[in-house]
This record gives sequence, structure tokens and C-alpha cells, in this order.
Amino acid sequence: MRIILVLVVLCSSFLVSPSTRCVKADDWPQWQGPNRDGIWHEEGIIKSMPENGPPVLWRVPLGGGYSGPAVVGERLYVTDYIKSEGDLDNNPNNRSLLSGKERVLCFDTTTGKEIWTYEYDCPYSISYAAGPRCTPTVSDGRVYALGSEGNFLCLDASDGHLLWQKDFKEEYSAKTPIWGFCGHPLVFDDLAICVVGGEGSVAVAFDRVSGTERWRALTASEQGYCPPTLIQSAGVEQLLIWDADNLNSLEPATGRSLWSEPLKPMYGMSIMVPQLGELNGDQVLFASGIGKIGALYSLAKGSPGAEVVWRGGPKNAVYCANSTPFIEKNTIYGCDCNTGMLTAVDLESGDRLWETSVPTSDTDRPAKHGTAFLIRQPVPNDPSRVWLFSETGDLILASLTRDAYEERGRMHVLEPTNECFGRSVVWTHPAFANKCCFVRNDKELVCVSLSARHDHN
Repeated sequence: MRIILVLVVLCSSFLVSPSTRCVKADDWPQWQGPNRDGIWHEEGIIKSMPENGPPVLWRVPLGGGYSGPAVVGERLYVTDYIKSEGDLDNNPNNRSLLSGKERVLCFDTTTGKEIWTYEYDCPYSISYAAGPRCTPTVSDGRVYALGSEGNFLCLDASDGHLLWQKDFKEEYSAKTPIWGFCGHPLVFDDLAICVVGGEGSVAVAFDRVSGTERWRALTASEQGYCPPTLIQSAGVEQLLIWDADNLNSLEPATGRSLWSEPLKPMYGMSIMVPQLGELNGDQVLFASGIGKIGALYSLAKGSPGAEVVWRGGPKNAVYCANSTPFIEKNTIYGCDCNTGMLTAVDLESGDRLWETSVPTSDTDRPAKHGTAFLIRQPVPNDPSRVWLFSETGDLILASLTRDAYEERGRMHVLEPTNECFGRSVVWTHPAFANKCCFVRNDKELVCVSLSARHDHN
């Protein structure tokens, strides 16, 4: 059965970009937070869920989309799609043909008031065509937004006026993936790096101020859906680009190839961001996808390189799609796209330790691509603390350990306004900033206060 899903709103990494090192811990300037690692460092947050849930500060209307919000200071940036013609049909094998406008919007985080909107005509020919996939990246007063059909914009963060733009299909002969362009833009030093596509241009770096191309690299059968990711290994910074065929490491300043390992999921669905860990004193890297394709790599110490430690099999590992997993010490935690369950896996052996559908689809039956987005908030004496946003529209506080999933409370925040495989879902990354959780569906954007002053338990 050809199951595919997707929007890759999804993945994570250990980012070392100087452009984000100086960002305040309570900002959320890009997908997966200040360091693109899915860790929330802010203090003064509730320790448990209040009996009636934390207070909703505001709700505002929003169009369709899978992109999460980005928050800098008292401004929030998000993208959506306003359909004018066509029928939305979530068939994983077919593209919906729609007419409409993609928009980049800026809101005041304290009131929800709209500050500015930038919009442009954008016909869609994609599957699961609710709207854009990519969370905006905000850096140095600029907003970098990538739309579903390959429109890459650099906007002034203060008023939304266009500074420069690129059309990936026109300028690079890139074909729009069936589920749209999904690689959240990465700002590193003076570069804005994107997954593009086309011959020799799977990865392209632009001057982040002028938009001038600085380098291009890689050719693949498809560009895939995995965001560009920075790691530090073998004493150097490495840019990871996982296309539909290979997991590649490039020199971020030049695009020069450092190493490449074959890793080919089904349907071109390279989605999750490869995750760094440590095993027996050595750096390791984990990546997996649909078709039970996954591997743990040992990263070389002397010079850049990777070697397989183990490959996943039918009954071990975790095969991730929509939601990127994380590694905590000797355990991988992630949502398996085959079972739809949140799963804990032993890092050394790949053996499954436990699995549960409670925080994903909340059903006893298997739910393909059951999804929850995982954000860690480790605090003293509580290192296993995790926030999850479920496809059911619930914000969940839980503890994740090698032994079990322990739920500490949940609040129903949003209705699941989209659909997959006959069930209602909301697939969008939350943002955590200003002691709040910001999240959206295809109809509204919501701000929930998680400040400890609301904790009455």
C-alpha cells in the first residue's frame, strides 16, 4: 500500500550558526527554535498543567498551511495560503490544482494584532495542498520565507517590504516535489542556504543580504524534503543535505563535498533532520525514513567521514517522517511513520524499548503517520520534561525516559482542520517564546500562556 505523507514541517538539528548564537533564549526565530534543536531554554514556565488548562491569551484568523510560527521579540511571523479556486483533495498520489495567494504575515505577540502582510499569486500543483510548509527564518532584521512552489523571499522584518526573491522552478529548473518545497531555510554566517533541486543545485547558498548566489551543489533523483542542517564534527562545521538518494556532508562556506552515504527512503521522502548523539565516547548520527530505511553512523574524528554502525530492520529502530526525533544520552525518541506511535529506541543496538499512540493519534488502532512534534525543556531535577503538540490538536506535557512515556497533562488547543487517511489531523510545528506556546491550524493562530504565574497546582 503506497502510504506517503508529509509536509515536512519536520525535522531538527544541532545548529551552530553565529546568526543564532546571540539570540535571546526566549525567542523562537526559526523552525525548531534558536538552535534548530527543538530545545526550549526559557525559565519561569509552569511545572504542571493547571486543572482547566493554561489560559489562551488570543486567537486570530489565519489561512491554510503547515508552516509553524517564528517569534522574535514581540513579533510573530508565519505563512499561509488563501485559496480562490480549485478543490483540495488530500490524495497522497495526486496533485491538487489550486489558484490562490501565498502570504507572509507578521503579528504582535502580545495582542495578536496583524502588523503587516506580504502576498503574491501562487498557483498550486501539489498533494496535501493546504498551504506552505516552511517556518520563516528571521535573522538580523530580515525574514526568509520559502513557499510550497519554490518562491524564496527575503523581506524586511519591520514592515514586510520585499528585499529580494528567487523562483526555484524558473531559475534552477527545479521540479516542485509532489508535497511541495519543505526545507526550512538556514541562515549561516553571511549565507541563506536552501534545498532547491535541479541539475547540480540540490543545495544552493545565497548571500543573505543581496540574494546573489554564492555556491550550488549536488544532483539527485529528487531534492527530498529534509531541511539543511549544520553540525560540528571532526573539528569542522559540516552542512548536512539529505536528498532522495544520499546523506551528504558539505563544507558550508563553499558547498565542497566532505562525504556522502547512500540512504534512500521510499517516494523520495527524506524528511527528518539527521540527529547527533554520542555512543561510547564517539559522535554518531541517526537518520531514518519511510520504507524501514534507517541507519546509525559513526562520525570520523580526524577528518570528516561517516561509517555505518547499524541499519534498521523490520522490527527495530524508528522510522520518522513528519516529526523529527531527538537523541537523549543512549536513547532515540521519535514518531514512527509506519506504526504511528511515539517510540523509544536503544541507541547502541537499535532495539525498541517501548511505543505508544497516546500522544500521537490517541487511538488503540494503528494510524499511519501518527504525529506529535517534540520540544524538550529540560530543567534542574527534571531532565526528561518534554512538550508535545499532537495531531489531535492537544498540547501535552510529558516525561520521556527509557522506561516509559509518562503524561503529566494535556490541553486541547486547536481543532484538527486537515485530513489524512480518513482521520482529522493538524500537522504544524509549535513555537515557544515569551513564556507562551504559539501554534496554528488552517483557520486560526493561537497563543497559550505557559507562564508559571498561571500555575495553580
